[in-house]
Amino acid sequence: MLHVTYKAVDDLEPGRLATIDEDRGELLIRLDATQPLADVIRQLNIEWDQFLSRADWFQLWGKEILSRHTPDRPLRVQFILIPGFSQCIAIGEDRGIAPVYVGSGMTTAEFAASMNPAVRDFLARGRWFQLYAGEIIDHSPEPMSRV
Repeated sequence: MLHVTYKAVDDLEPGRLATIDEDRGELLIRLDATQPLADVIRQLNIEWDQFLSRADWFQLWGKEILSRHTPDRPLRVQFILIPGFSQCIAIGEDRGIAPVYVGSGMTTAEFAASMNPAVRDFLARGRWFQLYAGEIIDHSPEPMSRV
């Protein structure tokens, strides 16, 4: 099963506003809680572009599987600040892109906390999956081991 967790932290290395760490079925996105949300979002867009350019994540769109290698629409996540909203998180989806609409009045900590239920609902749609060490990980529950 896929898990994506956003955390607002105060221990990122100096000058680092966001990081994305990947493991089997998991992403941990750490955000600098001490910095303004607009600055963090700007860096988060860069981090996601870099991450998806080297990672093996895919989107099932109709009968098509899109990835970073899709010529006319490489896979992308884009955060968009919406002025005048203080508690708005909505994740859209189209062919090859997941736009995330974020209220500009939120703090970085509020943004991180709001992203967790939003991304959980987004992944529950079942369109995204990860290729990790030769294994395909999707949003299906993991099989239980028997002793």
